[in-house]
Amino acid sequence: MKKLSVSDYQALGEFRFQIRKFLHFSDLAIAAAGLERAQYQLMLTIKGLPSGLRPRIRDVANRMLVQHHSAVELVNRLEAAGYVRRERAEDDRREVLLALTPKGEKVLAELALHHHEELQDAAPALVSALRRVTTGKKAELKKAELLRA
Repeated sequence: MKKLSVSDYQALGEFRFQIRKFLHFSDLAIAAAGLERAQYQLMLTIKGLPSGLRPRIRDVANRMLVQHHSAVELVNRLEAAGYVRRERAEDDRREVLLALTPKGEKVLAELALHHHEELQDAAPALVSALRRVTTGKKAELKKAELLRA
């Protein structure tokens, strides 16, 4: 069984700290907009689905890593608040697709812009912390080899 060094634990701790800093910013920004984290995530998921996926509850739930019924409840609350709407697919009227309303588009655009800007600022520390986690052991081994040579 592989053992982690103190440096490995420090690297993991720093990476987790950098992620938490960003998530703390995110939580504050989302709350200031009157939403919950999962509601923002659902709207972002609808808007940012990869090509080939349709904005169905099943696909949104899978992308959010939540149960189908949890996604349904989120959609219900966002629909009641005027951020999301359900609409029938044109090619198969049995299929229900999700779409953002103009109100949803507006709040998502504002929040996503704030998140994008924050990530631009946080990126160097996040990348550095991730690099320490993923290459720390290799770097230590190379350093040890150089010292032996």
